[in-house]
Amino acid sequence: MPMKPVQLTVDNIAKAIFTVNRHAKTALNPSFLYLLKKKAIEKLLEEGKAKKVGLHFSRNPRYSQQQSDVLVAVGDYYFHIPPTKQDFAALPHLGSLNDSYRNPPARMPLSEAKAILIAYTGLKEKPEQKPKRLTRPVFKRLGDRY
Repeated sequence: MPMKPVQLTVDNIAKAIFTVNRHAKTALNPSFLYLLKKKAIEKLLEEGKAKKVGLHFSRNPRYSQQQSDVLVAVGDYYFHIPPTKQDFAALPHLGSLNDSYRNPPARMPLSEAKAILIAYTGLKEKPEQKPKRLTRPVFKRLGDRY
């Protein structure tokens, strides 16, 4: 069954980022999914289709230090990305995350979301390399030489 052509609207891209982000949190190998999210948001910001809203304290800061993330609005959705030095100077600090706000639910298969973001960003997913087949150990009796 061929997939329908993907429409690269801001709303579709936001739903795709939301879907990829949700799956990346539980994926075995989330690095490509997070890279897709990062590149898509960067491109939306460059094109003026997304807006940096402000800084939030991070929910799970690294090394138990206080850390902030940039809140980015894409259509009806909000995402967090790592801040740059300019962000600290230019953006207001919004304090802690507001638990009362949730992104709208998005029903989109991960494969469709990845296809939309790959088409939008131009990134290519490297095929997963299968682990090398392990050779079984050869056990020798004590004193035997081979």
